[in-house]
Amino acid sequence: MSQPVRYDVAVIGAGTMGMSAASFLTERGAHTLVIDAFDPPHNKGSHHGDTRMIRHAYGEGRAYVSLVKRAQKLWEDLDRTSQYPIFKKTGVLGIGPRDSAFLGETIASAEKYDLPLQRLSKGDIETRWPGLSIPDDYIGCYETESGLLYSENAIRAYRERAVANGAELVMNTPVESLEFHEDGVTIVTSEATLYAKKVIVTVGAWAKQLLPDLSLPLTPTRKVVGWFEADETLYSDASFPSFFVEDNDRMFYGFPSLDGAGLKVGRTDGGQAIDPNLHTQDFGRYEADEGDLRHFLATYIPEANGALNQGKTCLYTMSDDHDFIVDVHPEHHNVLIACGFSGHGFKFGSVMGEVLSQLTLDGQTSFDLSRFRLARFRA
Repeated sequence: MSQPVRYDVAVIGAGTMGMSAASFLTERGAHTLVIDAFDPPHNKGSHHGDTRMIRHAYGEGRAYVSLVKRAQKLWEDLDRTSQYPIFKKTGVLGIGPRDSAFLGETIASAEKYDLPLQRLSKGDIETRWPGLSIPDDYIGCYETESGLLYSENAIRAYRERAVANGAELVMNTPVESLEFHEDGVTIVTSEATLYAKKVIVTVGAWAKQLLPDLSLPLTPTRKVVGWFEADETLYSDASFPSFFVEDNDRMFYGFPSLDGAGLKVGRTDGGQAIDPNLHTQDFGRYEADEGDLRHFLATYIPEANGALNQGKTCLYTMSDDHDFIVDVHPEHHNVLIACGFSGHGFKFGSVMGEVLSQLTLDGQTSFDLSRFRLARFRA
């Protein structure tokens, strides 16, 4: 009986982090298998919806800034070498109450890392971007060097690079189970049994299902975004930034109209907990899908509250504390886990691919990942 092909590394889950990791692994000559239940880029996971924001001054915690600075360089490198546009420097405008803790941490992280950040008053904001309507007690922070990433293009570009470097792709093939051994991992699918010395598990919302013994503190969450017809003279990418707005206890975000597609708006909090196997493109199933976005537009960006051009759904995989999970499996040294990116992970996709390749091939990275260890949930 012939033995299954032995790969150096198998990347299970070829979305944001997995496809990037495959690219970096193969650049270093690792015999790499990339396996996914779908065929990325696709509309089943967390990279769907055309664009994602990249911010450098980081309201979620200044500990992320070193990672995002490296991510920015790697995205720009990919942009230069890819046939697809990857990064667009629109700037990012953050708006919120004067006493906002999120904006306070954004400002603090900019000061610590000497990032370009303009502090703006209500008057400054409305003069510079007349399409915005800001409450009297709100302020703004504007990052000039950040912007948006074309998320699906990024997946395509990393996929093509990985394949060119020798990666073997097995798509539309869910992994049914993993069998752990001292010298490797057996990967069982309905079609074949595969074997790798090391495995990186980056399956997003399916992480709890594939690694049931770990009881990972994750909640797959259905999220929506909408593109709304808007005055292009006010809201096109020629003059309008990417943005986020703190609205009481809610946080909305969006992007300028690209190629006339309309202003894109989403909400980072809220959403519905969901079995990822049941996720579909069902925008409009809930009244709040469009209703929450329209309420936000009517309040802050009234002249973009036009016809709904399109609506889409995607998945967030929320960890219990909204920080990432990046760690070696507590019982199997040859299994690396990366999940729980909690709706703010895409911007780190480039650097996380590099980091995962370093951890797999070298056993270490120069970045401090202690914040992302699984042990924090057991403390």
